[in-house]
Amino acid sequence: MSAFPTTTGTGTGTAGTTAPAASLTSVFVRLKLSLLRNGLRQSGGRTVAYILSIVFGAVLAAALVLAFVLMRGSADADSVAILLIGALALSWTVMPLFIPSGDETLDPSRLVMLPLRPRPLVRALLVASLVGVGPVLTFVLALGAALSVAHGAAGTVLAVLAVPLTAVTCVALSRAVAAANIRLLTSRKGRDLALLSGLIIAVGMQLVNFGAQRLGQAGGLESLEPTTAVVGWLPPAAAIAAVDSAAQGDYVVAAVRLLLTAATLVALLYWWQRSLVRLMVEPDGSTIGAASDAGVRDRSDGTGLLGRFLPDGRTGAVMERSLRYLWRDPKTKAGAVTSLALGLIVPLVNALQGTGSIYWACFASGMLGMLMYNQFGQDTSAFWIVAQTISTTADAYAELRARALALLVITLPYAVFVTALTVGVLGEWPRLPEAVGLALGLLGAMLATGSVASAAFPYSIPQDSGYKNVAPGQGALAWISIFGGMLTAPLLCAPLIGATIYLHVSDQESLLWLLFPAGILYGALLVLAGLKVAAPRTARRLPEILAAVSKG
Repeated sequence: MSAFPTTTGTGTGTAGTTAPAASLTSVFVRLKLSLLRNGLRQSGGRTVAYILSIVFGAVLAAALVLAFVLMRGSADADSVAILLIGALALSWTVMPLFIPSGDETLDPSRLVMLPLRPRPLVRALLVASLVGVGPVLTFVLALGAALSVAHGAAGTVLAVLAVPLTAVTCVALSRAVAAANIRLLTSRKGRDLALLSGLIIAVGMQLVNFGAQRLGQAGGLESLEPTTAVVGWLPPAAAIAAVDSAAQGDYVVAAVRLLLTAATLVALLYWWQRSLVRLMVEPDGSTIGAASDAGVRDRSDGTGLLGRFLPDGRTGAVMERSLRYLWRDPKTKAGAVTSLALGLIVPLVNALQGTGSIYWACFASGMLGMLMYNQFGQDTSAFWIVAQTISTTADAYAELRARALALLVITLPYAVFVTALTVGVLGEWPRLPEAVGLALGLLGAMLATGSVASAAFPYSIPQDSGYKNVAPGQGALAWISIFGGMLTAPLLCAPLIGATIYLHVSDQESLLWLLFPAGILYGALLVLAGLKVAAPRTARRLPEILAAVSKG
């Protein structure tokens, strides 16, 4: 790399010429700016998105700083400032785990072959990491938080030290976590985490919404004082808490909090340096472990722990393949975790808010049942292997039945768990049999319609297109499959729903427990009926299904 320091000279006794050595830090900063500039030149859309992100971030930061300034003198200013910086530090901590390619230009694994020393490298990477929109916004937010609590000369002096210390600590925390986990983040598991980042954000928004509502019911920001007292001793929020302590005259506490943050920054830099040394001098043992695992599997006579608990024959083989898809395939795993999480969050949040009902538990059955839709799409072009094993309607029935059983292994106990948890939070335990019966009946209806939709409306799931789950031109098939099933499943459950309404209206609530066995039996019958309808269609449409799922 020509940008790194180079030295040239003549032999002994001859005047040598030495080119001016460029600082390693300046080299990395210029490299970061060059890569950023070249990246924006590749696409006009990327340039527009980057500019919009800067504008949005600037407006948001200006609004928050203005809010902090207006809060000066308020009794709750310290709680808001300290907790906001604590949440900001938490986001810097988890960001590399869910956005592993967010700053790929500073991936330390790319520097393994360069003769660089650890300490100058850490210093150069740290300064280069401060170049960007995120660090600047962090500095601005820390400045606003300090302004809201800084009073007097002591508070002002502490603010001058605390603001840059907070920003640098946040960046160092993010880099240290990324360096310690870089081999995980660049592996398949790291890509799985990236796919799940949207789910984490959605669940987090639900929790924030619930927390805000509970906060309003608990007497406002005063209820946050115990939390503020704890977060105020956790760096880098401790630096902002030091400003507040200095403003109140607690100089010893302010000095301890500021020194605690500084010590944490030193510890993070040391951890970062140790991670870089390990990364550059130790071999990557992932392939060694994989080879060792392969050898163990070759020497094993069985199919693994999972295969021991599954039935023999085609049913067990298909079930094992489906469960391994759920665990290993990023898109399938993301869909399964999303269904599991949302199926729990929505009923539980409504129950905790006091506005829920036991019937909200059926939302989990609906989300879990959607996993049965487009079963062949997850196979992509490899479906031709499955198609080779299907020659009759009985083969198609066995294939679909095994896939449904694989999902029931997970969805059946989980639906019962969510229902019981929702009923328990609402305190309506006598209605548990009714709720479980309805939930299992809806789950059976979703699996039945999913079997038919998989045969009638298959579509491809692209594997190398980020969050896109439908191949171009097949969006209509996906919408028809999903929404058609969501509308049909409740209609199939009309007998159960009608029986529930009748028993409530006719004051025969003592007989509601009958819905438990009725829901189990009716759901099982619906699944069998759906498989019977889908099997002959699957056997007839194998070429069409293969063409549809191979487009991604």
